[in-house]
Amino acid sequence: MARPFFHGWKVVAVAFLVGLFGFGLGFYGAGVYLAVLRARHGWSTSLISSAITTYYLLGATGVLFVGDAYKRLGPRRVVLVGAAALTLGVSGLTLAREPWHLFAAFAVMSVGWAATSGAALNVIVAPWFERRRGLAISLAFNGATGGGVVVVPLLLFLISRLGFEAGVRVTVVVMLAVLLPPVVAWLHRGPAVLGLGPDGDPPAAPRAAAAGAVDARSVLRRAHFWTISVPFALGLLAQVGIITHQIAYLGPLLGPVGAGLAVSVTTAAGVMGRLALGGVVDRLDRRAVTAAVLLVQILGVAVLLAAPSRAALYGACALFGLGVGNLTTLPGLIVQREFPPERFARTVSLVVAFNQYAFAFGPALLGVLRDATGSYTVPLALCMLLEGAAAIVVLIRPGR
Repeated sequence: MARPFFHGWKVVAVAFLVGLFGFGLGFYGAGVYLAVLRARHGWSTSLISSAITTYYLLGATGVLFVGDAYKRLGPRRVVLVGAAALTLGVSGLTLAREPWHLFAAFAVMSVGWAATSGAALNVIVAPWFERRRGLAISLAFNGATGGGVVVVPLLLFLISRLGFEAGVRVTVVVMLAVLLPPVVAWLHRGPAVLGLGPDGDPPAAPRAAAAGAVDARSVLRRAHFWTISVPFALGLLAQVGIITHQIAYLGPLLGPVGAGLAVSVTTAAGVMGRLALGGVVDRLDRRAVTAAVLLVQILGVAVLLAAPSRAALYGACALFGLGVGNLTTLPGLIVQREFPPERFARTVSLVVAFNQYAFAFGPALLGVLRDATGSYTVPLALCMLLEGAAAIVVLIRPGR
């Protein structure tokens, strides 16, 4: 008798959509808002960038609480609140007339970003899978990468045809129409609600409740937390900085169209890299895999610096892109293997928040170094050093 279709894969599909719109509007969309608001109001790049950095910092603070919010309120309510906050925040950007309006709109958006970012995707999917969690989370996070492939081009197209207000309005209506029905129909707290265990297995015997709540201090005291958080913070600081400045660096070398194509190559490679790794990561040493991913990215940045030819630049973007998706997926997979289940939501929230606090400064750091030195040589070399340090630290394996 054939085994019935496991509801957990529907949850993965919902998480894919959450990532698609959460990252599309809340992460990749930041570059669109910067360009449009600068052209629309004449505000300086530093002013708008400061608002975006503040947004990421507020979002990182929200991520600290997202695990508890999902546990107490359930994923359905939290995602609905997140979608509403993204809708109100992005719509608020179109109404901004003064700089403080900009900061206020991004503050509202930060609630949506916290509710739909990497920690949220992990917490949504994790209860449904044990054996296939690596594949499940990789598939869910492809929605996050897809935000740069689908949502940003849609947003740019609509803004160019309809204007900023109408373009954003249509985009958020599409988000709500596509996202809300499956969220309401398919998101549950976990497989136990349907009388199932992880991976669709029969439910296991109830385990004794953990003694007391899992507090942040008990997580922060574990060396495992720091040998996960620090390397991914370093790697993502470099990665987000490079992604933000990619068009500025490649534009003079490839032209605007070529630079846009290079971004598409990077994002497509991110999808393929996550899919390829997702099929085998459950059988591999996840720390060693992380180190390998970082080394591949270092190679890609080295080729970007050398800039020997157009083809090599596109190849470098592909190499760098192979790690773009996996660096956001792997922290949760390492946490799953090294922390007990009752600590997963709190731990992964702290890891992602730590990462986001770090990468919030990536764009500004590279921008300051570029202005101070007159080129991207020093900023990109620093990124290689950061990723090299991350590859070393992630291989440190504390005792249990």
